[in-house]
Amino acid sequence: MLPVSESLCGESYEECKATADWLLSNTQVRPTVGIVCGSGLGGLAEMLKDPQYFKYCDIPNFPKSTVHGHAGRLVFGTLKGKPCVCMQGRFHLYEGYPIQKITLPMRVFKLMGVETVFLTNAAGGLNQDYKVGDVMIMKDHINMPGFAGNNPLVGPNDDRFGVRFPCMSDAYDRKLRQMALDVASELGYNDFFREGVYCVLGGPSFETIAECRMLHKLGADAVGMSTAHEVIVARHAGMRCFALSLISNQAVMDYDSQEKANHEEVLETGRLRAEQLEKLVTTMVDRLEHNNNDSS
Repeated sequence: MLPVSESLCGESYEECKATADWLLSNTQVRPTVGIVCGSGLGGLAEMLKDPQYFKYCDIPNFPKSTVHGHAGRLVFGTLKGKPCVCMQGRFHLYEGYPIQKITLPMRVFKLMGVETVFLTNAAGGLNQDYKVGDVMIMKDHINMPGFAGNNPLVGPNDDRFGVRFPCMSDAYDRKLRQMALDVASELGYNDFFREGVYCVLGGPSFETIAECRMLHKLGADAVGMSTAHEVIVARHAGMRCFALSLISNQAVMDYDSQEKANHEEVLETGRLRAEQLEKLVTTMVDRLEHNNNDSS
């Protein structure tokens, strides 16, 4: 029988370090900013100057992306003069990977020198004031799989990554959230910008009407199938996090409604808003200062 540390898919410090070292030996870029592109939002990676691409299938220990709308590659380059690494496509619980495997890239980011992580996703709007095409700054999350013990930090803790019981009350960096609101105002995006709470579920089926009603009553403004797991691991490793949800569909809350959620709607909404989101993130990266781990 395998030791516990190996039975948890082998996402050990040594394995993450081997992946980070392999990547650093194959690129001159030493990233301080990491970007994770959600459904239909892979265009952010195309903003990088002098890009260098690595397919996930070619990277040691990396899982493979299986979702339409996720390119499945890591892109290195510079954005506004800052060295960046960008995930064009992410991994999800519903693809069948253990939760430790889908969050492995965050630990690889850390070991490559990343200080700040920007994450984007497409989500269903639960807040009745939200419209399709709105952009929600994530100020907090509700981790439903975590309620059932499916947390990426389950298992032996390696102190080289972070502490056993990391604080999550500051998961989404306040200064970065304020910067986003300021930039959105400057760019004239106020009419479609929101700030709210994201709830993550396992997927891949979209939520039932009863589930949407329950999540809304629990205080969730949007619901999706990603991001929160990555943020937990990134914060555990001491990186600053900022996350955006593109409201790609309105969650169905009424039994008389004929509306149905679908993935094509998600991708189409991403295409419509992509350029504005790219401008916002690019401006924010331009204004970033070095993280001295004084996240407040």
